[in-house]
Amino acid sequence: MAQYPKVRIIPLGGVDEIGKNMTAIEYEDDILVVDVGSIFPNEDMLGIDLVIPDAAYLEENKDRVRGYVFTHGHEDHIGATPYILRQVPAPIWGTRLTLALIDLKLREHRVGGIQMNTITPRDEVKIGQFTVKFVKVSHSIPGACALIIKCPAGTIVHSGDFKIDFTPVDGEVTDLSSLAAAGDEGVLALLCESTNIERPGYTMSERKIGETFINQFRNAQGRVIVAMFASNINRLQQVIDSAIRFGRRVCFVGRSMISVTRVAMQLGELVIPEGYLLEVDDLDGYRDDELLILTTGSQGEPMSGLTRMAFSEHRKLQIKPSDKVIISATPIPGNEKFVSRVINQLYRCGAEVIYEAMAEVHVSGHACQEEIKLMHALVRPKYFIPVHGEYRMLWQHAELAESMGMDRKNIVLPAAGQVIEMSQDSLSIAGTVQTGEVLVDGLGIGDVGNVVLRDRKHLSQDGLIIVAMAFDRTNGVLVSGPDVISRGFVYVRENEDIIESTREVVRSIIASYGRIEGSDWPSIKNRIKDELHRYIYEKIKRNPMILPIIVDLG
Repeated sequence: MAQYPKVRIIPLGGVDEIGKNMTAIEYEDDILVVDVGSIFPNEDMLGIDLVIPDAAYLEENKDRVRGYVFTHGHEDHIGATPYILRQVPAPIWGTRLTLALIDLKLREHRVGGIQMNTITPRDEVKIGQFTVKFVKVSHSIPGACALIIKCPAGTIVHSGDFKIDFTPVDGEVTDLSSLAAAGDEGVLALLCESTNIERPGYTMSERKIGETFINQFRNAQGRVIVAMFASNINRLQQVIDSAIRFGRRVCFVGRSMISVTRVAMQLGELVIPEGYLLEVDDLDGYRDDELLILTTGSQGEPMSGLTRMAFSEHRKLQIKPSDKVIISATPIPGNEKFVSRVINQLYRCGAEVIYEAMAEVHVSGHACQEEIKLMHALVRPKYFIPVHGEYRMLWQHAELAESMGMDRKNIVLPAAGQVIEMSQDSLSIAGTVQTGEVLVDGLGIGDVGNVVLRDRKHLSQDGLIIVAMAFDRTNGVLVSGPDVISRGFVYVRENEDIIESTREVVRSIIASYGRIEGSDWPSIKNRIKDELHRYIYEKIKRNPMILPIIVDLG
């Protein structure tokens, strides 16, 4: 029997989660990586700025990584590039805006030496033993592409993030003919996004949003403040066009909003007529009804422009009763509480607030069920792997594929790190590779793990007690302390009795030793921790972190 060549697909992120998309495709000695994304930290990841995929497998095989290809420029697809490309450098391919946004990140993190290759839709590039064709799709950012990846084992289609929009703002519809042509030639596997698999029907066209904004500007008496994702360039253009139609000037607020729009304007993807773009310091020279402020903060991020305006923490801008605030986004799962908090505060400030529940100020950039069915019908793959979704979404996508005639044994519900091996006559799970989450905290990458997070959570919930004392090693006696310092536990001035009784517990522990030797210090520290924990819990039912400090004066 003839042996067919095999290709391996290894999801390193983006399955059983929304975000952190990264997939390795491996044929013989060549590895091609699709997307290098990040994800927002969970609310229990205290102090964490970003979560990125674990690239240990790529680092172990860095001499086999032939390149990275990117479907589009959203953070969940490019956000980890400065961290991972520093460890595993290789050439990258993507559309013009996608590479410009990646270049911005690499420059900011001082990562150099990466070869960047700009493509346009329908371009085919040779990367090792892979041939990759970029296929135009509609999404909420210009330059989004699906990928048709060919190797000797067969053709793999990766949908990227997409929707079928017949009236896109940029006038460039999804290239269905290229997808259909791939289906006619034969597709070994389809990797298709699952974000909106729970929604029946079709996703509304982005152009519909333009009509909503025209109506909102027509009725606005004061400033209009719009919070949205900076990378949604097509929507930004519609909002700006609506504002200019009613004689308003435009001001960008928020670091990412300013940096992304600057890149988009340089590339001609975002067009603002001369004289209509203002800096924050110029706003005082115009009436409120002449202003549009575009800001970050649609997800309620604590340091974003909208949040700081709402809570009077912005250096130049505060919300006032005459403002109309439009939140043009839907909360990412897990961010609902943050968004609600900001909306409530905006109402407290007296502003008029418009959000998705009240008006059509947001449409998804992702395909609903009927559009996903069209993707399956055009591509007609032998095997199917649902990606870009939480587990329930992957499961429902598998059921949709089965309802369209796909044999269940040809469908893989992927797990991160799983090695999915396939050929024309076989499909199997060929083991797993190391993967998971790497936490980014400031300049530290991966140095914060579960133990540190557990300590941070403990500190945030119960506070800290430091017990400091000094010993004379020569004479074996306590010469200073014990001093008790409290942070986040109780307010010392109003709880002197608790602090003093805590000192007494420590003094009794020290007294029980008589003469103190240096070898006793570990034992003393452990006893202080144990007995203070027990005493404080019995006294006031709290469990602070206890940190004994012994200073040697010998």
